Amino acid sequence: MEFRYLGNSGVKISEITYGNWLTHGSQVENDVATACVHAALDAGITTFDTADVYANTVAETVLGRALKDERRESLEIFTKVYFPTGPKGHNDTGLSRKHIMESINGSLRRLQTDYGGLYPAHRYDVETPLEETMQAFADVVRSGKALYIGDSEWSAGELRAGHALAADLGFQLISNQPQYSMLWRVIEEEVVPASEDLGISQIVWSPGAQGVLTGKDRPGASVPAGSRAADEKGGADMIRRWLADDVLTAVHRLLPVAEEAGLTMAQLAVAWVLQNRNVASAIIGASRPDQVASNVGASGVRLDADTMARIDGAVGAVAERDPARTRPPAARLA
Repeated sequence: MEFRYLGNSGVKISEITYGNWLTHGSQVENDVATACVHAALDAGITTFDTADVYANTVAETVLGRALKDERRESLEIFTKVYFPTGPKGHNDTGLSRKHIMESINGSLRRLQTDYGGLYPAHRYDVETPLEETMQAFADVVRSGKALYIGDSEWSAGELRAGHALAADLGFQLISNQPQYSMLWRVIEEEVVPASEDLGISQIVWSPGAQGVLTGKDRPGASVPAGSRAADEKGGADMIRRWLADDVLTAVHRLLPVAEEAGLTMAQLAVAWVLQNRNVASAIIGASRPDQVASNVGASGVRLDADTMARIDGAVGAVAERDPARTRPPAARLA
């Protein structure tokens, strides 16, 4: 496992982050979830990502139990705040001071830790003044409840505004957590250049495009029963965009590229996002321990210029690049 600095900070995180968005507390049993976490530790992963909204707080609880006997100082545990949790009342969502302060306390309790390594805003809150949000985050840092602050899916303009306020308040905004893959490149035109200017790293989610970049889905074939693409609660709506025949045909052109590079398709997908110098880590999930060990094989891989060009030739024409696709929800969804 290799490690990279997170933004303009002195902290390093593992190139591969273990995340439990769709798995813990929902798709897999708790004993399997714990086995996956231990497989991540055995593979050298030290960085773990979750959020209070995942399985309506249950994912945090499962992760906390799985990590409770580990040396806390050896780990970087990240959780996030924004989306509705608990009974989902009128103040159980967003980035108000009230919700942030109540949420960090609940997250730390469920994770069985005294502090979070990184505490990102899970989305931008259009209904709360940014000044209120950033002041609350400043107090979270000063109280020692989180070491660093980040965000997820913020636009370039939102990153610049948040970074400026953070600097005025005496803390750093050091990370952004966007979707990024060979097929979803919307951050490249605006978000990445702004982040490089500001000293912000990307911690990217879904580097495998919800599993489509593994090559398991074939053009013209029906969606297998029991797969993620058939699970309405497991991200099926996000996967459908990639199940068009032209996309799947393009993905299958990657098979010889991966083979010649000595990688599985999943490893190639993770290695590709890690070639971007602004990416600090790629988040992987797993429903079986062996999946963790396989994906970790992407750490430290350097793809040469010819391989990168062949990847772009295979899937570049079907990739989404519109920077306008990085945008906050119109409302808090509560």
